[in-house]
Amino acid sequence: MGGDGELARGREAGHRLAWADAYAALSLADQSASLAGGDLELLGSAAYLLGHAEECRQALLRAHQAYLDGGNRRRAARCVFWVAFTLLLEGDLAQAGGWLARTGRLLEHEGQDCAEHGLLLLPVTVHAAGAGDHETARATAARAAEIGARAGDADLFALALHFHGRALVQQGRVRDGLALLDEAMVAVVAGEVWPPVAGNIYCSMIDACQEISDLRRAGEWTAALAVWWGKQPDMITFTGQCLVHRAEILQLRGEWPEAVEETKRACARLAHAADQYATGAALYRQAELYRASGDFAAAEEGYREASRWGREPQPGLALLRLAEGNTTAAEAAIRRVIAETTDRFRRAKLLPAHVEIMLAVGDVPAARDAAGELTEIAGDYDAPAMRAAAGHALGAVLLAEGDARGALVALRHAWRVWRELDAPYEAARARVLIALGCRALGDEDAAALELDGAGRVFVQLGAATDLTRVTALITRTRIDPAAHGLTARELQVLRLLATGKDQPCDRRRTRRGRQDGRPARDEHLHQAGRLLARGGHRLRLRAPAPVAAPCGEHPMPAGQPGWGVLPKRALPAGP
Repeated sequence: MGGDGELARGREAGHRLAWADAYAALSLADQSASLAGGDLELLGSAAYLLGHAEECRQALLRAHQAYLDGGNRRRAARCVFWVAFTLLLEGDLAQAGGWLARTGRLLEHEGQDCAEHGLLLLPVTVHAAGAGDHETARATAARAAEIGARAGDADLFALALHFHGRALVQQGRVRDGLALLDEAMVAVVAGEVWPPVAGNIYCSMIDACQEISDLRRAGEWTAALAVWWGKQPDMITFTGQCLVHRAEILQLRGEWPEAVEETKRACARLAHAADQYATGAALYRQAELYRASGDFAAAEEGYREASRWGREPQPGLALLRLAEGNTTAAEAAIRRVIAETTDRFRRAKLLPAHVEIMLAVGDVPAARDAAGELTEIAGDYDAPAMRAAAGHALGAVLLAEGDARGALVALRHAWRVWRELDAPYEAARARVLIALGCRALGDEDAAALELDGAGRVFVQLGAATDLTRVTALITRTRIDPAAHGLTARELQVLRLLATGKDQPCDRRRTRRGRQDGRPARDEHLHQAGRLLARGGHRLRLRAPAPVAAPCGEHPMPAGQPGWGVLPKRALPAGP
């Protein structure tokens, strides 16, 4: 096929959002004869969405020159602006600043109300927001949106409206901000904006929702992003972020194995996009899931990998240290990260862990201060999940202070909100504290019911560490462990499963069996699989790091079976 045929095929593929075909065809056409400015822009779009950011910039720079040669300075300036904007998103501020200056010089003789002048206001908004000057960010974005509306420029209007909304949210005007954010999404959903702009707005919208813990809205827009992505199966850019967001929503809803798979898919996608932020976020989310499941070795590796990609591993790593019993490390880590974090939204993500760890080390006044700050932030931003987290933290502090009645009011409110948000794990954790409050008031029957309800959820989720705590509390209440449907021996197995240990050595069994202790391990696996199956789970074997042999007799080599809990539906049929 000749150059003209490839050009037509590339344009048609771009219209279909078939970016790999568009990129291939336009590249071939470009070899026959230099592409015109519009076709170079399309080639740049395809390159960007396939994860080739540098090739995108090169195509846009060539388009810029083509427009200059044709005397179209505004269109040339627009191409250079998008070069600068992609660099800005990657954190390359020096190069971005240079290209923005070039954009401004090209527009010196253009009217101030042209769309390209409006585009130049967007980096000002981004810089102001990054510096914490949210009023300047708001006013500048509002001005850019006015220009976009008058000029009929969908890209400018959608981006400016989005940045305006985010600035309002940062100022505490959450309802007004969310209204603008939703309005900006209308143009995106309608397909009115350049696909790279659409992807950035989608991801930023979901980030904004998760920032304020508006989990319901985040779930809705994550689903919309998945539909948008599904129409462009070749796309690499943004798909990793989409999968990370999906993993967060799946984890919240208690679909942990599916969430782990999404993080793995995200890492595979991001390997082609070189997105450090999103890769770190995917690895951190994976580590969080492993920690909640009791796989501490995998969790630690995940946090370390996330850190290598630039993602702060807290508060997850501090909570891992707490679960391991290393309260000194947990306390040092959470105090450090709290001290150096000033952004209120980021502090709101850290404060629940701060409360938990301070209570664990006996610093109730520090926990009280942290719970108070979280309650204040939740009140300012009026987000249900944030209010639930604040209620949980306050309830835990009140229990530690001996105010069981006050604690139960806060905790039951938190539990109701978590249930409304379809967040079973968080709701079950609240029920554990409710049980402690009931016990403190002498109502052992209520405590038993709360522990039973929480324990059943933990079994269903495979939350081994939390289940260990619940079974210990059940034992303390002198309730028949069969209330869980588990025998005393099975409860013991679950405690060992949560810590990654084998069952206690039985000298007689070891003498009768092999010297490497395998019969004991096989029995352990069989029992754990049987009891977890009652919660809808089966065991999947994987190869962990080397572990100590039973009774310390012989080291177990790497490659021996370990445990990972998955729902039955996530596993292929088999014996």
